[in-house]
Amino acid sequence: MATPFQSTALIARPSYPNSVAWSDENLVAVATGHIITILNPASLYGPRGLITLPPIKPFQIGVVAKQDLLDGCMLPTCLSRDTSPCVRSISWSPIGLAPNSGCLLAVCTTDGRVKLYRQPVYEFCAEWVEVIDISDLLLDHLLPNDLGEAVVPSSSDFCFLKQNGDQRFWINGKIEHIDGAKALVQYPKTRTRKEKEWVELNTKSDQTIDLHVQSGIEPACAAPFPKVRPSMNMGNLPEQISLLEFHEMESILSQGQAVEAWLDNRWREGLFVGCNENGLLVKLSGEDNCVTLDSRSIRLAPSWNRSLNSWEVTLLKMNLQDLESEEVVELKSKRLRENITRRCFSVSQFEGKSSKKKSESGSCPQISARQYVSLNAMLSSTIVAWSPVLRLSLETDSTHMNSLPNYFSLLSVGGKSGKISFWRIHEPQSYSIVQNGVHVDVIHVGLLQAHNGWITAICWEIFAINSSISQVVLATGSSDGSLKIWEVDTEELLTSSELNCSSIRLLMEVTPATSTPVSVLSLTAPAESLGKVLLAVGRGSGLLEVWICDISSCEFQISGSYDAHIQVITGLTWAFNGRSLYSCSQLPQASDSCFGLALSPGNLVLTVVHGFDIDLLDPMYEVRTQKAGLEFFLIGGQQLGPSPERCLEFGAERCPDFSEGEMVCWESNILWSLKQYECVDKPLVIWDVIASFLAIKHSAKSYELCIMMKWISSWCGGCDAGSSMKKMLFHVSQITSKLPSRQLHLLNVICRRFVLSGLKVDIHNSEMYDLEGVGVEDEHLNLWNNVLDSSERELRERLVAFNFAVVLWQASFSATNVAVGRQWLPVGIAQMEQWIATSPGGVQDPLKLLASKIKKLGKRFALLLHCGTVSAAGDQLVNWHLSVSLQYPNFLWI
Repeated sequence: MATPFQSTALIARPSYPNSVAWSDENLVAVATGHIITILNPASLYGPRGLITLPPIKPFQIGVVAKQDLLDGCMLPTCLSRDTSPCVRSISWSPIGLAPNSGCLLAVCTTDGRVKLYRQPVYEFCAEWVEVIDISDLLLDHLLPNDLGEAVVPSSSDFCFLKQNGDQRFWINGKIEHIDGAKALVQYPKTRTRKEKEWVELNTKSDQTIDLHVQSGIEPACAAPFPKVRPSMNMGNLPEQISLLEFHEMESILSQGQAVEAWLDNRWREGLFVGCNENGLLVKLSGEDNCVTLDSRSIRLAPSWNRSLNSWEVTLLKMNLQDLESEEVVELKSKRLRENITRRCFSVSQFEGKSSKKKSESGSCPQISARQYVSLNAMLSSTIVAWSPVLRLSLETDSTHMNSLPNYFSLLSVGGKSGKISFWRIHEPQSYSIVQNGVHVDVIHVGLLQAHNGWITAICWEIFAINSSISQVVLATGSSDGSLKIWEVDTEELLTSSELNCSSIRLLMEVTPATSTPVSVLSLTAPAESLGKVLLAVGRGSGLLEVWICDISSCEFQISGSYDAHIQVITGLTWAFNGRSLYSCSQLPQASDSCFGLALSPGNLVLTVVHGFDIDLLDPMYEVRTQKAGLEFFLIGGQQLGPSPERCLEFGAERCPDFSEGEMVCWESNILWSLKQYECVDKPLVIWDVIASFLAIKHSAKSYELCIMMKWISSWCGGCDAGSSMKKMLFHVSQITSKLPSRQLHLLNVICRRFVLSGLKVDIHNSEMYDLEGVGVEDEHLNLWNNVLDSSERELRERLVAFNFAVVLWQASFSATNVAVGRQWLPVGIAQMEQWIATSPGGVQDPLKLLASKIKKLGKRFALLLHCGTVSAAGDQLVNWHLSVSLQYPNFLWI
């Protein structure tokens, strides 16, 4: 049995398969009961993140009549009540979807709820932050559709849009009675309006002409919205806003921005025009002249979010350090969302937690027993899985999605009803590690009736059909034993309003002779087999199946069926491009059982989570802190094919701990892992590579350097594998300006974290200290340090040149010609100029040219920074990248 090279204890025991997941940013999440522990394998005994599940709260679906509680369909629902929360499924998103550019963690619990969490960046706490509750969004989507009418709590306060000529205003009213799609509304008593009135309860977007169009101003936020909304008497502007100068106020209120003013016990729609010494100037709808109003009676107009089916109110908070000096220190804004069909408030995702309040006066609608069971089954989620990161084509991006980033991922959520709901999450418009308005927008794509039983396993994979076209496939498994493979057209999902046969197409369905549930799935696309994927299926009986799927010809054949385990398979994953398959299972009458396994980003380390038998643990010490364990195994030395007959190179000595075949396997697997990072889309996380090098160095001295030399010779022109280490290192230090940035990053990290890890290197002065215990021959120390120094300097120059080029590109456009899109603002330009001026040895000529152009901008550059962020659509960034590369060919930007 293999020995782990590191392990740690967990305070709770896992309960479900796939209880461990490894993210692209090198974080490991372990689901153990009501707690999720997030660890960094590079610092296993360092700080840990935690997600503690709150007590179970049933969905507010509706009220079932007392006589219907004894209906046979209600029996399973009544018996399944459980007050103890437990994690059923976890899944990491691709990197870049979180507000801090990291990964989101999707969590599915036994009560059927699915929530997204992010890392606590600025909260300074161990508890991860809830971003959004997917289940609440699904409930909002299902209630109007599945009950046949809008579900509006009676005796609730709402606002109703009224129009008197060109005047538009919102009046508070209380719904007294609902009759189908109409409601009897009681208004405040006035002379000119009826006290009660029947109104239409159409919660879908109405094609009402917006105020902005009537006024001749058509901002991007203008969109059709419903004529009824919950009463939201909040969001009034702070009184301190009147202390700002007009140019400072423009960062909060722009001319022509939609606002609402509280006049005559109603919200009057209008547009912000400007300000004077008495207050803010607002042009009300239907009025020819502007009026001056106090800031406390004005708020930013609530916006209608069509994707979330909810209204959003923006709340502004200002902190002034000194009211007399009128200096603004901090400006905070947050959004309050309120759904139209449910009295439900939720603080925006970036506020740190999602606090939801139900209206105390609201009541759930009365529904039938079968309606309750149907909705409860669709809301009872069992599995979550993220798709790989997907990218819009230029045509789709320019035609349909100009306001959204072109990178996104699909979150699939399977439930007990056999349906899968799909949610589209785009990367944020901008990233931040401080508390601000960066939030995550979740868009519901549709529902797919995939199986008749519970959805128990979901797996995504993207593969290449040919050198230029990629395709996405989805594999699903059910508790009834059925298995299906689907072809997903991501472009169709983005352009259509709902799922259809052209967006998700069934390719294969397998119905086994026995109804053994599918417990886990794993997909991989071998690079050498275009158009083909390998599917591994783990079942509850311990049976393991391997399928070869030719997607291009729709041919599927089973490669093998094995009795791999005697109990349910709880973990399954492919490694090394489909050359290796790992599985784990529970064992009967054993002191510990495996509840899942996960693979590191570089495929060189495997982690397995074990659940221990509590009866065999010491009740005084072990039961409290060691109910489970997480082990890490190095798998780079495993032989994946016929025993290779090769000789060791660069004078490496044979090691008694490894056979020659194992050492060759270490070499081939590490080289394969490093080659994967040549793709610029793959996150640069090479902790497992460094760990493998350290393990080889401990057992086979100098062989790890031989592997590095062979890797360098594979991409460094002018050197072959037979060159000496001295010659190769000298050559690399001389040609860093000609190497791609990705190779320089890899080389720099490996030098600093492994080769020269025992040194204290002063990059600015090229000096070394503490030479003991390095493991590198003295004659090569200076050469390695020169490689580190030259790569560090080259990367720094490219970073400075990139920032300068963006500023110059922005300066070449007028403010009106810059498209609204992804936002990015270079900072620290003055410090970069100072670094160039004081840099010992000087910098390259192209960088000096860029610095001279930046200096000529003068006050214009300061104006650019004052105007805000640099914006550019995706296709414009590509065109800019090409133009800069032609102007400055000596810089390799990728």
